Amino acid sequence: MTRFIISGCNGKMGNQISAGVKARPECITVAGIDAFAGEEKEYPVFSSPSEISCEADVLIDFSNPSLLSPLLEWGLSRKMPMVICTTGYSKDQVTQIKKAAESIPIFYSGNMSLGVNLLIELSKKATSILWGQFDVEIIEKHHNQKVDAPSGTALMIADAISSVVEDDPHYVYDRHSQRKKRGKTEIGMHSVRGGTIVGEHEVVFAGPDEIISISHSAQSKEIFATGSINAALFLLDKPAGLYNMGDLLADHKEES
Repeated sequence: MTRFIISGCNGKMGNQISAGVKARPECITVAGIDAFAGEEKEYPVFSSPSEISCEADVLIDFSNPSLLSPLLEWGLSRKMPMVICTTGYSKDQVTQIKKAAESIPIFYSGNMSLGVNLLIELSKKATSILWGQFDVEIIEKHHNQKVDAPSGTALMIADAISSVVEDDPHYVYDRHSQRKKRGKTEIGMHSVRGGTIVGEHEVVFAGPDEIISISHSAQSKEIFATGSINAALFLLDKPAGLYNMGDLLADHKEES
């Protein structure tokens, strides 16, 4: 029986993960972490990780960037594998995650969807062929409660595109403040917030007289919960290190 701790358990994603863990007979949630009150759970909920005394095998975090330092401190003290799915981290916080991964296994991804990660791979392939001839723009759409922009997934896509070109692309987030023509090494980033949009991402390659578009639309949050649980199970027998969806997909490919 794999014992889970869910950080951010009272949020929308936390509730999805709770349901996903409960649906798997080989898994159980033994504790939750959340600073905000919610409906009563089948497991105890603590306001901070330092209050947890029960034993567990892995922690999934879908909470808030402000909780990162105490989570990592607690995880390091317990030698606890951690799946970190929260977005909106600063560069310093990402450095914190990488440093902690030298001592414990950490799965870190801004998006837990298989489809989104396929979009990323397709975008990298298209970029390797089209860069320099086509302009690249990324459009992301989310619900009106999302506070960080651009999304962590949009940044993942941009970073993946940047990794396959020799230039040093720079990201442009707000064109209305610039009165100049678009540069060849720019990657435009555009955020839309409205309604209950779960998550949509589109990569546009705009060239002379033609446009290529690669897009992904999430229909529910369940896909992210399923991905995070699969990542947690993947992490159980791994040594210290930083893992992502690419590692999980490669592991599944080897098994098949």
